[in-house]
Amino acid sequence: MIYFKRKAYNELLNWKKDFSGKYAALLEGPRRVGKSTIAEQFATNEYKSNIIINCADLTPAMDECIKLVNNRDLFFLTLQTITGVELFERESVIIIDEIQRRPQLREAIKYLVKDGRYDYIETGSLLSIKKNVQNIVIPSEEHSINVYPMDYEEFLWALGDTYSFKAASEIYSKKMSLGNSIGREKMRNFRIYMAVGGMPQAVEAYIEGKNFFYIDSVKKKILKLYEEDFYKIDPSGTISKLFKSIPSQLSVGSRKFSISKAVKAKKSESRENKLSELLDSKTVIPCYKVTAPSVFLSQDEDVDYFKLYLADTGLMVSLLFDLNEEKEENIYAKLLSDKLPANLGFLYENAVATAIASSGRNLFFMTWPKENSTHNYEIDFLIRRKTHVQPIECKSSRIDSHLSLDEFCRKYSSIVESPLIVSQKELKKMGAITNIPFYMLPSILDS
Repeated sequence: MIYFKRKAYNELLNWKKDFSGKYAALLEGPRRVGKSTIAEQFATNEYKSNIIINCADLTPAMDECIKLVNNRDLFFLTLQTITGVELFERESVIIIDEIQRRPQLREAIKYLVKDGRYDYIETGSLLSIKKNVQNIVIPSEEHSINVYPMDYEEFLWALGDTYSFKAASEIYSKKMSLGNSIGREKMRNFRIYMAVGGMPQAVEAYIEGKNFFYIDSVKKKILKLYEEDFYKIDPSGTISKLFKSIPSQLSVGSRKFSISKAVKAKKSESRENKLSELLDSKTVIPCYKVTAPSVFLSQDEDVDYFKLYLADTGLMVSLLFDLNEEKEENIYAKLLSDKLPANLGFLYENAVATAIASSGRNLFFMTWPKENSTHNYEIDFLIRRKTHVQPIECKSSRIDSHLSLDEFCRKYSSIVESPLIVSQKELKKMGAITNIPFYMLPSILDS
């Protein structure tokens, strides 16, 4: 197994320094993003000893041990006996993996933390964590850390590249261009990231030199796990249908996610609840419409009007192209050589959405009517920059037409900062607007 450098590891370091002993760390996120691996690596490196309780695969002895959790002295003694691992006061950590499978154990975290002898790291799927809380008191002694698919910087780290990400930020600050030759190479690397995605298993397969058909099979196994999770929560299949409809809705430029396009049924409270559960899974990223831009974008959002993106663009590619081996390889070749059909330009938009989400920001967009026209102005993304708003427009091809961005900058000039077009072209100043390549955006969002 390859251990990748992950940003969540640093968040665990901060938790250990500032909050351990008062709170358990809870690594939350969808399946297969690396929560368990991060926890185990952290426990091995940062503690004298550790014990892992895998709630998804309990031995009979461990199952009996968990039942003793209310008698903490006996619980700790039994735990050490059956694992053969000695625990040291304030120098050991207990990992409770897939804790959503044992709700009563999660409820006991409050008392285990209060006991104070050891530290605790929990991991769990958000969808299940939200559901499996009946008849328990959710502990307030949890320090939540969201774990997402590997972002572009983490992907570069995995490739052994520790410089390009930082360099991109410096190049942007100096408003320089790398030139077409170097820029094409950097853009190709970003398209590889789009194709592979940020799921650690897929990244590992790429590093090991596997072909894209093999990598695609890895991703499809993950998608199958997601589907199985959705059906466990919702046997009707509604959540699964909502999830699978995202690419088709983005492909036609839909500015509002439509439940009825995914599920051919009348509007109902049950159907709306299924959408809420899909959002809870963190396998998708919502982007809410704002009615008017301000420095507090969330205050102006319309919670009933939003787009949905997949949390991992690599999974989006696999969800799109459920074809035979020959055709899949051809599609990946088109993506890597920048020959995607125009109607698949939304893949770049999805990559921008994941970059914004990975930076810890919520996503917003805006649309408003053109005068004397049946068409609308549209801004793909809005992000907050202290006391200003930065509009971002994605373009998969031409960058010379940007009427919506021009109108937004004119209409809201008092709050606009550094308007961006993100495309495959190298950095170029166009008046107040700056065009940057897709590979440069993640480093700018981190600054």
